[in-house]
Amino acid sequence: MATKGKFIGITTAIVLIALAVFIYIRFFFVFGEGVKAGELNQIMYKGWVFKTYEGRLIQSGFRGQKGGGSIQSNEFNFSVTDKAVADSLMRCSGKNVELKYKEYRGKLPWRGMENKIVYEILSVSQADRSTVIPMVGEE
Repeated sequence: MATKGKFIGITTAIVLIALAVFIYIRFFFVFGEGVKAGELNQIMYKGWVFKTYEGRLIQSGFRGQKGGGSIQSNEFNFSVTDKAVADSLMRCSGKNVELKYKEYRGKLPWRGMENKIVYEILSVSQADRSTVIPMVGEE
């Protein structure tokens, strides 16, 4: 009888340790860390139960050979957990920003709706608005 109880105890311990390792790797291990730059499109405070700061950065660039060399834009959706960083970003809408972020494998509702979490603003500058849009019919 003692060996059966010991087996159940060891099996339970192994399952709990495996579960703890899985949860850590999935939700708390930093998978990647980097910097993104672009024009800050929006930052908002939203959520049903857990209110979080969510933002979008527009990155412009050029398509490769297959895309015909045309201009494209990429969106970088992110969450912000630090209220001070979010408040600073609220004043930067429409400006070019450089943001430092961490990427996690999973999302937690109280951390945000995205798995990329911005934790620092590296730089802020005015967006380049020098693009000339040709008017049809002008001489």
